[in-house]
Amino acid sequence: MSVHDPFMRRAFDLAASAAFKGNHPFGAVLVNAGEVVLLAENTVNTSGDQTRHAELNLIAEARRTHPREFLAECTLYASTAPCPMCVYAIWESGITRVVYGVIYEKFAKLITKDAPYIKIEDIYRLLKTPAQITGGVLEEEGTRVYRHWPKK
Repeated sequence: MSVHDPFMRRAFDLAASAAFKGNHPFGAVLVNAGEVVLLAENTVNTSGDQTRHAELNLIAEARRTHPREFLAECTLYASTAPCPMCVYAIWESGITRVVYGVIYEKFAKLITKDAPYIKIEDIYRLLKTPAQITGGVLEEEGTRVYRHWPKK
């Protein structure tokens, strides 16, 4: 068992919770020194706002409640690889440790039918910021959450 597993499973639980509320199944967890600091889930459909991804909801609350120096010491866990919009917000907050469950390629194949994507590692590299990025944590468990994808 990895140190990441409990936090990733929490992100998957949040993703399922989001789906049961009619949103896309994505969750995010902010951790500092092994303790959960904040939780967030996707609210795109219930808010009517396409930017309300789990990671953005988490970062918005984190920036309201914690200084940048604190966030720089945190790890963000995302149920699925964050999109470029979310990556920029994560980067802007000062977070450089990100762990995610389902990798881009798997998500694209299962949900978006091979839509193009930009990897978080590439974005941090373009922004000239060293980062610790870990993907594919408990990926098979994470893909099961997609069965709850809301019907259109």
